[in-house]
Amino acid sequence: MRAVVYRENGPSSVLEVVERDVPAPGPGEVRVRVVRSGVNPTDWKARRGGELAYDEAVPNQDGAGVVDAVGPGVTGLAVGDRVWLVLAQHGRACGTAAEFTVQPAERVIPLPESASFDLGASLGVPAVTAHRALTASEGGPARLGPGALAGAVVLVAGGAGAVGNAAIQLARWAGATVITTVSSEEKAALATAAGAQHTVNYRESDPAAAILALAPDGVDIVVEVAPAQNNDLDLQVVRNHGTVAIYANNGGDEFTIPIRPTFSRNLRYQFLLLYTLDRDLVRAATEDVTAAVAAGALRVGTEAGLPLHHFLLEETAAAHDAVERGTVGKVLIDVG
Repeated sequence: MRAVVYRENGPSSVLEVVERDVPAPGPGEVRVRVVRSGVNPTDWKARRGGELAYDEAVPNQDGAGVVDAVGPGVTGLAVGDRVWLVLAQHGRACGTAAEFTVQPAERVIPLPESASFDLGASLGVPAVTAHRALTASEGGPARLGPGALAGAVVLVAGGAGAVGNAAIQLARWAGATVITTVSSEEKAALATAAGAQHTVNYRESDPAAAILALAPDGVDIVVEVAPAQNNDLDLQVVRNHGTVAIYANNGGDEFTIPIRPTFSRNLRYQFLLLYTLDRDLVRAATEDVTAAVAAGALRVGTEAGLPLHHFLLEETAAAHDAVERGTVGKVLIDVG
């Protein structure tokens, strides 16, 4: 099989295409013939500076394809099933930038027949992260589905990003009113296509005043990508007992929390990282995300606010570079 590997951390030039034996699934494992591999910022960050625990590693956490073989003890999955993958490279040498990957069965999720492989490869990191951000609030739902967030107001910071896009779509499916902050008219159009009812250009207005004009009592949940830049804004617009769910460190690694205005609002800061989430939370997220896909509530493409950018397997380095330079939309590698 063809696979992309790297043997040392570094720039995208450390990636190379090689021929390897097709791996066999062991007990509790599934072999997937990969059709699409999805690229996220975490993939180039791991390649560039993460700890490399193997002689060589195949990058990329997300993907979609077809079950090719199942190991002993696997139930609920069969050869020929269409599936999407989550956490494929976490704690393993083989991610999804290969023609075949072997994964624990719990990381292989049935993909509804109505969903494309493009959509399946776009789910993993963004959708599971967004699900956790939307289910971490005080008194809020632990699961998402129609009506789960009815009456809630959700503020999505950076609604044109992949996690932001998933958060908008999942929040709308669950019945929330969604406000998103953007930096341009083009990104506002993408967030609107995803389903956001309101967009606020933080470069052209007083974002706090604009948000509070839309939600006078404050927002219930902030899905936050840049806390170092946005915490002052979040404090102005989150309601009493609201939650700021932080999933990234865009714009800085540190920020200061003013104590009195924070505890006077009884605020909850929920930091989250997919790789250390409890397995039950990941399982709940994959089930709800799959239900949203089956309902047609999660989509990809420009018409859904997430333009797609396709690369060949031999162009994996270029795909990583595209994500690293901030390409708007979802970068996918056509493997099969």
